[in-house]
Amino acid sequence: MSFPIEQLARHPKFVASLSFLSETLRNRYDSGPRVARMLASHQRWLLSQSAYALHLEYDPAVPGSGLTVVALRNLITHYRVASRNTVLSFIEELLTYRFLELAPGPARRPRRYVPTETTYSAMFGWYLANLAALDLLDDGSRAAALVASPMLMDLAQPRMARNCLATDIWREPPESVALFLWTESGGLVVDYIMSKLDLSGEVVDRIDIGRVDARALAAHFMISRTHLQRLLRKSADRGDIGWHDESKKTRMWISRNFLDQYCGWQAVKLAAVDEAFAWARSA
Repeated sequence: MSFPIEQLARHPKFVASLSFLSETLRNRYDSGPRVARMLASHQRWLLSQSAYALHLEYDPAVPGSGLTVVALRNLITHYRVASRNTVLSFIEELLTYRFLELAPGPARRPRRYVPTETTYSAMFGWYLANLAALDLLDDGSRAAALVASPMLMDLAQPRMARNCLATDIWREPPESVALFLWTESGGLVVDYIMSKLDLSGEVVDRIDIGRVDARALAAHFMISRTHLQRLLRKSADRGDIGWHDESKKTRMWISRNFLDQYCGWQAVKLAAVDEAFAWARSA
């Protein structure tokens, strides 16, 4: 039985689960920053998950199936996630950094691509981390089941990706969250913030994050300090974040509204992850 969206968002352990997930994903960035950046903005997340789903859906009996520029372009532009040129640039970038390679066999049109081992490991690790976060809510065994049967990923990931892509509220995050996620590496910043939540007390209107060094954070995530400061200032102007020491801007808090919107949005994705995996296990 998988969690419905509403139940996830209201679960008393959900904030702690998201904090765990954010910390796990942030650690993965430290071990592989370039591949982690493929999922570091929401547009890249949608492109990456859609591309991987198309790869897993390849059927030799169906001409044109699998991951091709045409297939990804048609899927992405249907939902108005990115332009045709953006899709083409994305594929070229993946090839440049050897996250994709041409499929083996005779050259045919349209050209089909397959992920490299680096990409497979990253995507598997991402799904595993999300299942582990779900397990924290009900002492489940989803993550252990995936480790025991990795092929479940081949069934679950395309179903999850397509469900997320087709869900308006996932494609278009709440404004407070979208401010970060539609920017380059903004997802990494949100993961950092969520991983530092102070969960020791009652959730109040302002949740403590602790000390945040914007200069060090920008350097760590390979983004400009000016860009990061601009993001934080815009978020502060909305009342979504702020500083306990306004003059020094070191000790940060986030608003309860920001946290609630983020939780509601993440619940959509985690419900899709859970439903797809439960479906894969029963298939």
